[in-house]
Amino acid sequence: MAEGTDGSRDGSRDKSPDEAALSARLGSLDQRLSEVRDTRKIRTDQPASESGDGAARASAMARGLRLSSELIASVLVGAAIGWGIDRLLSTSPFGLIVFFLLGFVAGVVNVVRSASAPPERTDR
Repeated sequence: MAEGTDGSRDGSRDKSPDEAALSARLGSLDQRLSEVRDTRKIRTDQPASESGDGAARASAMARGLRLSSELIASVLVGAAIGWGIDRLLSTSPFGLIVFFLLGFVAGVVNVVRSASAPPERTDR
């Protein structure tokens, strides 16, 4: 930290009253924080080991990425089909718009259906 107000700090254990008060407040804060952490750990029933929690997070992340990729893929496939129909039938933007919207609706329905299904258990 900074030097004392008189400019002479020789490394001795003598602390100014401000530093002693600050140290006491920091110790009190540390104790209160550790108590709050302990009560939160008990209240949320977190396991002592973080390995199970990490696996659950990875599984949730994988499921989220799968659902988002399904939605994006259905929109892109719908847009591609609409663009192809527009090229074949010369119906400039209408096929693209209709199939883009159909792809979006199909993607949302698929995501809702997949998200409401219980996750698959593969740890047998």
